Amino acid sequence: MAYAILLASCPDQKGITAVVTDFIYRRGGNIVDADQHTDMDASVFFIRVKWELEGFLVSRDRISEEFSSVAEQFSMDWRISFSDHVPRIAVFVSRHLHCLYDLWFRHISGHLPCDFRLVISNHADAAFFCAQAGVDFVHIPVSPQTKDEQELRQLEILADRQIDLVVLARYHQILTSAFVDQYPRRIINIHHSFLPAFAGGSPYAQAYQKGVKIIGATSHYVIPELDQGPIIDQDTVRVTHRDSIADMMRIGQDLERVVLYKAVRWHLEHKIFCYGNKTVVFD
Repeated sequence: MAYAILLASCPDQKGITAVVTDFIYRRGGNIVDADQHTDMDASVFFIRVKWELEGFLVSRDRISEEFSSVAEQFSMDWRISFSDHVPRIAVFVSRHLHCLYDLWFRHISGHLPCDFRLVISNHADAAFFCAQAGVDFVHIPVSPQTKDEQELRQLEILADRQIDLVVLARYHQILTSAFVDQYPRRIINIHHSFLPAFAGGSPYAQAYQKGVKIIGATSHYVIPELDQGPIIDQDTVRVTHRDSIADMMRIGQDLERVVLYKAVRWHLEHKIFCYGNKTVVFD
């Protein structure tokens, strides 16, 4: 069964839900899921509606055209997607591969509806896994002297493969604004939640020395400002004086796997709406 999915936001006012659902009803649509939220401080209304395409009286290529009058009536920021479109994703990694392994496992288990098309890395560590999994692997070493040139090469590869979503699964390189601007709200990153308190190459060692009691992970969309993009999901867990640095790293990696998976899945299922530097996640 294929579905159409509407995500929309607009200034809050009366009658929005009624008009949207009436639009679908009058064209023979059967709504299977609907959710809404109002940001009372900003007076902004958000809605997500999913309905069956079978029996819908408007062909999918004309739905947006017909809905545009409703969108204009309420000054909506909106998009319509289809559940049977399979997004193509590229995963960027460095030497920490736990998130890559987890995403691949969830994909082959049927929990990530995507075309897992490509892995790009600045190191060769993932080459063996990709060969075994049958995923294309591209090794692109990056240095300060070659960064701009290599980013252009990466963008060419992504365009050639028609990539819809880039996932930074512990990719230890800072993307330039020129790269990020090519994929607005289509690059998802994961990092430990010590940032910015414990930046650098050994955050768990720093946290251990400080005796922290909570560690966590954050997934977010990437914007040109480092680690400042709209947050999609976060999770934390308590640690104690009994936990070693190795324990904290293991616990942190477990959190990173789950938090990144949720962010990617919600993006693929068209459940995330960005506004300002925040997200509404219709989970």
